[in-house]
Amino acid sequence: MGQTSFFEQAASQKNKPLAARMAPKSFEDFMGQENIIGNDKLLKRSIEADNLGSVIFFGPPGTGKSALARIIASKTKAFFEEANAVTIGIADIRKILEAAKSRSQLSGKKTILMLDEIHHFNRSQQDALLPDVERGTITLIGITTENPFFYVNAAIISRSLVFEFQPLSHSALLKILDLALKDSENGLGVYKVDISDEAKHHLILNANGDARKLLNALEIGTLSTKTNADGTRTFDLTVAEESMQKRAVLYDRKGDGHYDHISAFIKSMRGTSPDSAVYWMSKMLSAGEDPRFIARRIIICASEDVGMADPRALMFAVSALHAVEFIGMPEARIILAQAAIYVASAPKSNSAYLAVEAALGAIKNGEVREVPIHLKDANLDSQQLGHGKGYLYPHDFDGHYIDQEYGAAYDEFYKPSKEGYEGRIREKLALLKQKRAEKKVH
Repeated sequence: MGQTSFFEQAASQKNKPLAARMAPKSFEDFMGQENIIGNDKLLKRSIEADNLGSVIFFGPPGTGKSALARIIASKTKAFFEEANAVTIGIADIRKILEAAKSRSQLSGKKTILMLDEIHHFNRSQQDALLPDVERGTITLIGITTENPFFYVNAAIISRSLVFEFQPLSHSALLKILDLALKDSENGLGVYKVDISDEAKHHLILNANGDARKLLNALEIGTLSTKTNADGTRTFDLTVAEESMQKRAVLYDRKGDGHYDHISAFIKSMRGTSPDSAVYWMSKMLSAGEDPRFIARRIIICASEDVGMADPRALMFAVSALHAVEFIGMPEARIILAQAAIYVASAPKSNSAYLAVEAALGAIKNGEVREVPIHLKDANLDSQQLGHGKGYLYPHDFDGHYIDQEYGAAYDEFYKPSKEGYEGRIREKLALLKQKRAEKKVH
């Protein structure tokens, strides 16, 4: 704890795990989080101007929270104190605060306290920090993997800027991996590692946006792999699976496997097999398929295969897509499963699909009809051309219906099934058809 130990840690860099050795030392090395430390962003400007106020960094592990705090330590002229909420108590906090007060009074030097895992502090421990945060005796950098709005005192929140760190993207993790393989001083550059693209993809996919998890697996795989005759270490998919302790799912997202799996998924929903639908969906997700792609296929199935038998399926599927985009993985898998199960279990009808195909066929192969004059827009041409003349407004009649020609009297594109809600539509249309027939007889 404290500034001295920080530099001592830097001196013993070689004894650290790869993830610690490859921690970024400057903004140039920092990957990801462009949304909060881009060139024109407030946080980066504040750090470079050495004018940072209290902040809270929260987000998943391995996304750069502590690394950014240490970049701040390297740039600030303030005294930098580092502590972990798991290992210190009220007495330690008071010592830090007393030292900060003395430092401020004697030299005018500010103190920045980086408090890792701040969510482990109870309310009374957090309350002990509040007066000195408020007075500016210390500048607090609180770091947590939990939502601070649930775990950190509202008073501290109100005196701090809160920045959310996102899981690192595939491209950011790839840059980190490649840099670790090339860096001879802190990385694995002293080893001749021949790593396959499949191994890289597996490591990155299963790191789930966590650079620490990625680098730990890369280090374990490299150091545990024997050298070949030419001194090369072959890091293939098998090594990647062992390093991550997770088997790869064979699935080509750009080739036949992609289309074969989505085909099996759709056919399972169409065939009313929710178990199979969830299995194929889960396999695709495990292989790194875009959850939005799966959601879009659920929407298509909801309209093409469920259709009018349960019109709610389409609304359900569209809502699922919006929820998936809003929530993101891994929780989005639950939303996708719910939508897939609903569509798979719903009554089925492809009548809407057949209706539009039949109508398109009639337009392509038959006589193209003009709009009957009574159906034309009457707003502009009713007086001179008679547009809209003779149109009967259905709401003026009993049952909000009146028999009149709508341009397709001799066609039957839509043939409702007896399934689900569509059975009621079928009954209604059959009744109207019967009334029209009886009217013609009379």
